[in-house]
Amino acid sequence: MLLAASLTACGDDEGGSGAGGDAERLDAVEVSGDVGEEPKVEWKGVMEAGDIEAETLVEGDGEELADGDKVVTHIWIGNGFTKSKAYSTYDEGGEPQTLTVGDDLAPIFADALDGQTLGSRVAVTASADEAFGEVGNPQLNIANKDTVLVLVDLVEEFVPPKPKDVGADEMPGIVFGPKGDPVRLRFKGLPKPKADDDLKRYVVREGKGETLTTDSTVKADYLGMVYAAGKPFDESFSKKPVEFSLQQVVQGWTYGLAGVKAGSRVLLSIPPELGYGDQAQAAIPAGSTLYFVVDIVSAK
Repeated sequence: MLLAASLTACGDDEGGSGAGGDAERLDAVEVSGDVGEEPKVEWKGVMEAGDIEAETLVEGDGEELADGDKVVTHIWIGNGFTKSKAYSTYDEGGEPQTLTVGDDLAPIFADALDGQTLGSRVAVTASADEAFGEVGNPQLNIANKDTVLVLVDLVEEFVPPKPKDVGADEMPGIVFGPKGDPVRLRFKGLPKPKADDDLKRYVVREGKGETLTTDSTVKADYLGMVYAAGKPFDESFSKKPVEFSLQQVVQGWTYGLAGVKAGSRVLLSIPPELGYGDQAQAAIPAGSTLYFVVDIVSAK
C-alpha cells in the first residue's frame, strides 16, 4: 500500500543539485490541468525543500473537510531531485485512494487535507526524510536526500458501499470436510459474476454476540475462492482463527461484515473494486470477484 510503504534505504543518498539549477519548492515546477484529471507537471529545475509545506493550487467549492471525514482522492507524487513522476493513481489500472482526515495519516497527506474543501487540488512539498522518514521511500525510488512533490486532488466525499443482503440461491454452496468445517465452495448453477456486481451478503447463521462496525477488531475463520476455482486461495479453518481489524482488510470485508453479529457465519461476494481490483494476487487473477465464507468467532 502506498500510505504504508516500508522504509529501507534506496537510491542516491547524497541527492544534491542537478542540471537546470535549483529552485525553492513550487518555483521549481509548473502544474496545470483540471482537478480530477492527471496533472501536467513541467519541471524548471531541481526542487529544494525542507519541512512539509502545503499550498492550495485550486480551491474547490465543496464542503470543508473535518476530522473523521473520508474523501476520495487522486494522488500524484514526483521526485524533485530527478524531476520525474514516482507514482500516480491516474496511471492505467490505478485506483483513487480513500483517505480519512485526522492524525492517523502520514503528515505529508494529513497536511494536504487540513482545512481543505472538496474539489481542491493541493500541492505538498518536503524533503524526502520529512515526508516519508529518515531513509525516504524506496518503493517509489525516492532517496532520503531527495525532495518530494505531492499533488492531491480531493475529488469527492466518500460514500460507504452498502452490502446487498441476498438469499442462498445467489451464493455458492459450502462443501464441508469430515470434521464439519468448510473445505471449499461449490459454484454449480451459479452464474459467472460481473465486474460491476453489488457487494452481496448472505447470513447463513446469525450469532448473538456484539454487532460489528467498520472499525471493529474481529477474530474469525474464513475460506476464500474465486469463481469456479478448484480450491481455495486461502483459508484458516484447518489452522486457527485469525484476529484483524476491519480497517486492515479489503473494503468488501470492511463493509460486508459491518452490521453482522459475532457468532455468525456469513457468505460474501465481493466485486473487484472492493477487493483487489485489477491487481493480481498470487492465486487470484486480476479483476476477480472474491467469494468468502466467514465464521465470526468474536469481536471488540
